[in-house]
Amino acid sequence: MSYIMVDTESDGPIPGDFSMICFGAVLVNESLDTTFYGKLKPVSEKFDPDALAISGFSREETTNFEDPKEVMRSFEEWIKTHSKGRPVFISDNNGFDWMFICWYFHHFIGRNPFGYSSRRLSDLYCGLEKDTFAQWKHLRSTEHTHNPVDDARGNAEVLLHMKKEMGLKIVLQ
Repeated sequence: MSYIMVDTESDGPIPGDFSMICFGAVLVNESLDTTFYGKLKPVSEKFDPDALAISGFSREETTNFEDPKEVMRSFEEWIKTHSKGRPVFISDNNGFDWMFICWYFHHFIGRNPFGYSSRRLSDLYCGLEKDTFAQWKHLRSTEHTHNPVDDARGNAEVLLHMKKEMGLKIVLQ
């Protein structure tokens, strides 16, 4: 099983009506050096300027990004190439990140290599701490920049900390 930490940036709250602007993925292992970055052309005319601003891109810039179908095919190939066994999707806010990645995979290529489930980093941490209010973001080494590769790497660092320092039983490649 391979854990793949994912982070997405979008121009609105839901896929389809709004667009995933970019996303990053990091294969969770000791080096955290196997990454994927995709920038996707908008799928609708709707966008929330405040949501888009978080990504750091203008609407005009996003219209020159890559075709979502090609990006999702490339991401699927990256997953197949770099994961051993079943890939496991994990993110900081998987209610949001999973929603976009799953929709884009099914909408553009008709399948999702992650299957039908995902993991949430915060819930793992809260479980280890036995505290549903436990805070973990201070454990990131990589600055949270809203570049999705940076953010996924920082979150992967937390998962590694949970394994090494907190005793999380998890097999990482």
